[in-house]
Amino acid sequence: GKTTTSINLAACLAEKGKRVLVIDSDPQGNTSSGLGVDKNELEYTFYDLLLDNANFEQVKIELDFFEKLHILPSNIELSGAEIELVGKDDREYLLKNILDNINNEYDYILIDCPPSLNMLTVNALTASDTILVPLQCEYYALEGLSQLLYTINLVQQKLNPSLQIEGVVFTMYDARTNLSLQVVEEVKQHLGKNVYRSIIPRNVRLSEAPSHGKPINLYDPKSKGAEAYMLLAEEVIYNQEG
Repeated sequence: GKTTTSINLAACLAEKGKRVLVIDSDPQGNTSSGLGVDKNELEYTFYDLLLDNANFEQVKIELDFFEKLHILPSNIELSGAEIELVGKDDREYLLKNILDNINNEYDYILIDCPPSLNMLTVNALTASDTILVPLQCEYYALEGLSQLLYTINLVQQKLNPSLQIEGVVFTMYDARTNLSLQVVEEVKQHLGKNVYRSIIPRNVRLSEAPSHGKPINLYDPKSKGAEAYMLLAEEVIYNQEG
């Protein structure tokens, strides 16, 4: 649910008039294609920005859907970044240094991280104020959550002491299964206030939208998935701005 949440939360925030930047920090580039970017036809990508081969304006794409929604796209080139960053000084802070220069241009910057803990993820955690954790409602997701909490703790100690957990948002929720209910209850007991009330259901339209290169609020604004992400966007805005 990581990429689905990055795409649709960003689009719902933009629909509400917020200035939003999405950073596709996953070499699979699914956030880019899910927002209608042809990732194989890009002159510059997030990879070029990280390695100082291009500047922010060259990499940024202004999306057609919403005037205030921009993306730093990626493709498979980014998978080489791990090796190329090895020799760089302060390599954990590369993204933070980039964002420090453009922070004022946006209300929200969302970074879609790779599925594994590598230098790209560490850069994202070092550059971020908060972490939003999409959690699938299944047993193995709970094991992943404890690993993630351990990682966040390490980053807080070594690189970014002000990093906070924004909250957990449940995805692929199926009200018909007891397991979904159990996972939700267990996480609420462990994390308490860090759990979003908005829950993202299993929804066919959410699965279909990326193949059309559209966020759910444009692909099918009346669907259960679109309603859920709009509610999540409202909750995020309320938590940030009161």
